Amino acid sequence: MLEHGGRLRAAAEAYGIPLDEWVDLSTGINPDGWAAPRPPDTVWQRLPEEADGLEQAACVYYGCRSLLPVAGSQQAIQVLPALRPVSRVGVVDPCYGEHPHAWRYANHQVRTIAADAIEGRIDELDVLVICNPNNPDGRVFTRSQLLAWHNRLSVRGGWLVIDEAFMDATPERSLASVTPRAGLIILRSLGKFFGLAGARVGFVLAETALLERIRVKLGPWSIAGPSRWVASAALADRAWQARMRGELSLAGARLQTLLTRAALEPAGGTLLFQYVKSAAADSIADHLAHHGILVRRFPEQSAVRFGLPGEEEAWDRLADCLARRPK
Repeated sequence: MLEHGGRLRAAAEAYGIPLDEWVDLSTGINPDGWAAPRPPDTVWQRLPEEADGLEQAACVYYGCRSLLPVAGSQQAIQVLPALRPVSRVGVVDPCYGEHPHAWRYANHQVRTIAADAIEGRIDELDVLVICNPNNPDGRVFTRSQLLAWHNRLSVRGGWLVIDEAFMDATPERSLASVTPRAGLIILRSLGKFFGLAGARVGFVLAETALLERIRVKLGPWSIAGPSRWVASAALADRAWQARMRGELSLAGARLQTLLTRAALEPAGGTLLFQYVKSAAADSIADHLAHHGILVRRFPEQSAVRFGLPGEEEAWDRLADCLARRPK
């Protein structure tokens, strides 16, 4: 099992700070997410049913024609490697760690590839896995780049897998609208932009034959009924989505400015997080943790990732703590 952001209980125990005194900036989850109403009692009392409107709401939201709801994109990440024979799999480095982990666990030949080296190495691969925007550094690949790589893979029966977990704030960059297309697999999630990580709802956008293979692999009821009900309502709330994209644009710029003024200029990021590379990354994270602020450490990249603070008090605590950071 890999470690992830959000391990707040472990941090509270390690630093001796009560759980409710922490500011958690480690996950990249929207701190002002969609406020879910209480589902009707009948939703709790019945088995989940596919004809409840979730698939239709998701197709409208993503602008696609075929998709499969799954228990968060993590479920799809774990299932996809089982649906191919042993393959040469390229994963962009750095990347969300569960991607290479899942393909290695299924005995595929995994090689990590720097983003700038993909063009020269894609013909060596059967599968290319990309996060767009990339997690953890926020790098964005253009639609033309991705479509060209997909074409080169698909003519050989290959796959381009794109994890768009952080795409919702900038939907114009998504390839969702060109699906279904053979060999193109897009993963989406309600965890980040909508702030509904606990609901465990995600989607696979792909050709219907592949979706059916995933459906058979997962079996029935992969998503709880209340989660389906909440997801349908969130996907249909266009007014909230539009307002939130504007608010995140301001908040993302604010965080970037705050870090730059603290001599921690981001090397990349999205509207939901900023990525800072520094030789002192570990000591930065440790200093913040001693003051009850949790950020995500990336030791291999000598980097830390800052999610958005929520309340003004959290913004003030972060600014104050950074100002008192040992130089």
